[in-house]
Amino acid sequence: MNYHALLIDLDGVLRRWPERDAAIETAHDLPRGSLRATAFAPELLAQAVTGRINDEQWREQVAARLRAAHPRAQADDAVRQWSLSCGEVDAPVLALLEACRPGLRRILVSNATSRLPRDLQTLGLSRHFDAVVNSSEVGVAKPDAALFQAAFDRADAAPQRLLFVDDDARNVAAAAALGVNAHHYRGVASMRQWLDEAGALDG
Repeated sequence: MNYHALLIDLDGVLRRWPERDAAIETAHDLPRGSLRATAFAPELLAQAVTGRINDEQWREQVAARLRAAHPRAQADDAVRQWSLSCGEVDAPVLALLEACRPGLRRILVSNATSRLPRDLQTLGLSRHFDAVVNSSEVGVAKPDAALFQAAFDRADAAPQRLLFVDDDARNVAAAAALGVNAHHYRGVASMRQWLDEAGALDG
């Protein structure tokens, strides 16, 4: 199969988030785990990654919920500090992405907030992709088929001519059900083997 494009997830594959929450929570009198539990509460996160609220509004909501739940904590300062980081690039995964054959288009497909373009620029990742499919711009998030359809449109190819890698098994299953050759990311070694078997690597 001559694959046309590689669709790749960002968080958990190409971007890592080093553990720093505990130090922020301790410094601002918040319980351990409260930042992520609040920020990633499903109903709130869904609003942010489908564009119903922007990134700034999402973070404001996180701070408001933390203030309400922990009135003695310095919630606003904690969320402000928590928001400073945009994560770190997983260098071996990026190197593998760069090792793909020149004719293979590279398309980022991410459940992300409106801050994604800024993060990609800060991390130096923008130039590595031919296109970016951001759920908050499309209005739906993985594993919704409509998000994958948006990616197919950007790739300008049928699902059977596409590769997809994601660390979330639900997203992998959804892509596979649509006919995509999908890989559940668990590490760079297995991803390399999968890309090699698909004929996606240069040489």
